[in-house]
Amino acid sequence: MALAAVVSLRVEAQINTPAPSPSATVSQGVGLANVTVAYSRPALKGRKMFGTPLVAYGSVWRTGANKIPNLTFSQDVSIEGQKVAAGTYGLFTIPQENEWTIILSKNPNQWGAYDYKQSEDLLRVKVKAEKLAKTEEYFTMEFADFTPTSAKIAIRWENSEVKFTVVQDPDAQIMAEIKEKTAATTVSTDTYSAAANYYFDTNRDLKQAYEWANKVVEKDQKYWTYFLRGKIAAKLGKCDVAIADAQKGLEMAKQANDGAYIVNHTKVLKDCGK
Repeated sequence: MALAAVVSLRVEAQINTPAPSPSATVSQGVGLANVTVAYSRPALKGRKMFGTPLVAYGSVWRTGANKIPNLTFSQDVSIEGQKVAAGTYGLFTIPQENEWTIILSKNPNQWGAYDYKQSEDLLRVKVKAEKLAKTEEYFTMEFADFTPTSAKIAIRWENSEVKFTVVQDPDAQIMAEIKEKTAATTVSTDTYSAAANYYFDTNRDLKQAYEWANKVVEKDQKYWTYFLRGKIAAKLGKCDVAIADAQKGLEMAKQANDGAYIVNHTKVLKDCGK
């Protein structure tokens, strides 16, 4: 009874306070993949970090605090040109004054670098370290420099920043899906529209894109479908079709007060000399 009372008293005496290195999670779509970084955010609190016993140059670092950062990729990606299969990985780094080594570990369930094993490395890449003009108090990881198929993961603390590039090029997946869905017995206008837009955006077979756009307009005469066919027709030099579609679409867009499509149709007319 006495022991139970002591345990109960200790539980009741616990006080919840903010974590000194709070957890954070950031996610970003890259191509068709979702990339998630889960990490902890220690603060400088007046301390110097890099190049001291706290974060020694040339030594494997846990990269933050508590559990090592976990990077999760929903699809296969590449990091600095090296292939990485979908899954969750741990992140270690080796900081240097002008260059860091980024280490992706196959073992994400580690607290600190105490049990780090190089045999568990999936990859190592070296990236340039930049000096920050302003001190970063809290350890920060975030996504930067986006494109439709890539993003950089930035690591920033104290007066240092490094970035490494994640790429997920979905072209082969998209082309396979287009082939499959446009060959189906029943094809929706949404499928034809998406396929035509992708061919247009990637400068592929515009005659095929025009054929799909025709199917869309035949079934659905809206100002956005007229724009789809019109922009492809203009690029093919079929300005008679492009101008007719743009004029119809422009009038409908004005009635709908849709400024974006007013601009779009006006551009098609301009591209065809109107």
